[in-house]
Amino acid sequence: MISGKGSTTAILTSEDVQQLVARACEPLALDGKRVLVIIPDGTRTAPIPLFFRTLYEQLGRRVAQLDYLIALGTHPPMSDEAVDQLVGVPANARVEQYPNVRIFNHQWSEPEMLRTIGIISREEAENLTGGLLSGEVPVTLNRMIFAYDQLIICGPVFPHEVAGFSGGAKYLFPGIAGPDIINFTHWLGALVTSMHTIGVKDTPTRRVIHRAADFLPIPLLCMAMVLKGHDLHGLYIGPHSEAFSAAADLSAQLNIITVDRPFNHVLSMPSTMYDDLWTAAKAMYKTEPAIADGGEVIIFAPHITEVSYTHGRLIDQVGYHV
Repeated sequence: MISGKGSTTAILTSEDVQQLVARACEPLALDGKRVLVIIPDGTRTAPIPLFFRTLYEQLGRRVAQLDYLIALGTHPPMSDEAVDQLVGVPANARVEQYPNVRIFNHQWSEPEMLRTIGIISREEAENLTGGLLSGEVPVTLNRMIFAYDQLIICGPVFPHEVAGFSGGAKYLFPGIAGPDIINFTHWLGALVTSMHTIGVKDTPTRRVIHRAADFLPIPLLCMAMVLKGHDLHGLYIGPHSEAFSAAADLSAQLNIITVDRPFNHVLSMPSTMYDDLWTAAKAMYKTEPAIADGGEVIIFAPHITEVSYTHGRLIDQVGYHV
């Protein structure tokens, strides 16, 4: 069961957020426990500073530890300065005001930082993907989670080119996962294609993500935000699948625009929050469904000078194909 509030017209206030978070946290038996909050990196639009403050107000003095893990997936680690901006509090102030809080970058490519929590069988993989893929899939997560008594996902839900919508358990897979499940879900999304994925709530990739989440042995609470631009229109808190579902429904109403006719030419300008084409390619993915056959999308991003900081060497060899 979830608690939440959402509207296509009204914007949630900080008081709304505080009340919803308080209502969700109050019944949790977390006194003296260790809590890990999983948050997005700087490539996602979300009022993380508001939630950083609010979660500490509700839990900081109850729990032994209230740490944060940035769900990078395969994105580059955030610098200290970028982390300060992400949570809205500089490191020196955090030491004084939030003494039992630490913030970590996920390390997807370091085997010693990962632990296998389960395996999706060949038969199940084939069933989940509608026959597109088969083969055993080791489900690995950042081993840090096993040092905590409670996990909290805290992030937004937007239309997404690989999973249909971002958010929910996607902050686990690929957010804090290892390469096997990351590669499997992204290749699956590529086979289905962005065109047939973005803005769809129930996709093969989402089914794999939810199946992988079934292996999680630690209690999980999800705080799923819904934004239009920078405005917070909804917040749903509860089990990850239910909170995600409610948030995706509202996000679809706010963030999917139907046009009367397809466009032949589109100039798309990605935000400066994206520092390579790998992440800024959303400028194409999000416009593709509205482009006529034979049309073109021109990505105007003079601030970008790198194709991919993580995958650039491979892309340089094979080219960037979409």
